Amino acid sequence: MNGLRTEARVAMAIARKDAVAELRGRHATVSTLFFAAVVLLLFGFALGPDARRLAEAAPGLLWLAIVFAGILAVNRLHLLETDDAALEQLALYPVARRAIYAGKALGGFAVMLVLGVVVLGAVGILFAVDIASAWLPLLSTVILGAMGIAAVGTFYAGVTVRMRAREVMLPLLVLPVLAPLLLGAVRATAAALAGDPFGELGAWLQLLVAFDLIMLMAGAATYGFLLED
Repeated sequence: MNGLRTEARVAMAIARKDAVAELRGRHATVSTLFFAAVVLLLFGFALGPDARRLAEAAPGLLWLAIVFAGILAVNRLHLLETDDAALEQLALYPVARRAIYAGKALGGFAVMLVLGVVVLGAVGILFAVDIASAWLPLLSTVILGAMGIAAVGTFYAGVTVRMRAREVMLPLLVLPVLAPLLLGAVRATAAALAGDPFGELGAWLQLLVAFDLIMLMAGAATYGFLLED
């Protein structure tokens, strides 16, 4: 029991450090949000001025922007540990490696959640989508989606952090794994915006919950091997 409490404290300390470092680095946060806005604007221009078409495409564009910007954010959280071999020093602490993974994933989740809420608001404004009437299911979808992206992104950021081409390899590794999450998140968002006429929302949220649990358990069980020399 004491061991679990120690792991929880270590995980929360790492998560707090990562989240504060990312959110305080205004240039990094602004650049990530700017990238998400550019993705939304480019796809919006490509679809044209048809309001109906934009509203129909809004769920997909929302999650494309969140995923692409989220990969940048999660990768940057690991890059913070590469200076002066900080990640290797962190691995020397007398604590289970899963606590380090949990901390990095929680820090990524906090950043992803802020990013997701901001992008959701931007989609509502740019594409004239009514998000206020479905704010609770939309927020639930963003929370579950952010957790899944953080869980997968944290693991693969650990895989690629020592690679020279990590900026290229990370999306190539992460995007195929995130395919089920993207499907569930887009369909859940579409169902929420449509008022869930066929009761599909609950099924897609269950898919997101299952995906998050599987990825978190897999990451916690294997992340420690990434810290070995």
